[in-house]
Amino acid sequence: MAKSTATLSAISFEYASVKHASHCPLGIYVQPSAGSLLVWDGVFFVHKGYYGGAVLKFRLSFPSDYPQRPPQVHFVTDVFHPLVSQRDGLFSITPRLGKWKPNEHHVFDVLFWIKSAFKKHALDQLKDKDCLNQEAFRLYRESTASFAALATQSALLSQSDHALYDQDYPSMTGKRHQSFAFHETSPDVLKELREQLGLQEWGKNSEGAEKAEGERS
Repeated sequence: MAKSTATLSAISFEYASVKHASHCPLGIYVQPSAGSLLVWDGVFFVHKGYYGGAVLKFRLSFPSDYPQRPPQVHFVTDVFHPLVSQRDGLFSITPRLGKWKPNEHHVFDVLFWIKSAFKKHALDQLKDKDCLNQEAFRLYRESTASFAALATQSALLSQSDHALYDQDYPSMTGKRHQSFAFHETSPDVLKELREQLGLQEWGKNSEGAEKAEGERS
């Protein structure tokens, strides 16, 4: 369908908005794909909780009449979550946004919901009718330990070499994720970068690990 000037202007405004730190959640990065402004690629680094350590790639697809209708979110990375369809990775924004309101709801609302949806508080509030993965919803309610094991498995698989570095690795959307390409780095280069940025090595921050455990319990 034809893309109107109004649609392209609205999406351009949205992208300019999310480049401000307060309009993009910590750990989430997005950018328009190489092929179309109507498709954005994103990556979500989950810091703690059931999915702590996960690296989740996703895609935002805008309709041709945006902002009259909301963008769709599809996870490219396979993830076991009540709001993520196992068929095509579609993510439900309904629990947070309800009926989309043009010019009142924005992309940053969607991004903040993506981050919130992976936290215990949001999972506790989910309703059956909003969940696209009924098995994940059932397990969360009936067997938290089983759910936690599958969530942890999702996080570990998302960190695998194939999931991170192989552009042809099968995804939930069936499409290659082009904008965010990760590359392996030698230990020496990685150490130098950490020192330059003042970062600690994964697993060295025991306080952060304790906080993550506290959120799970």
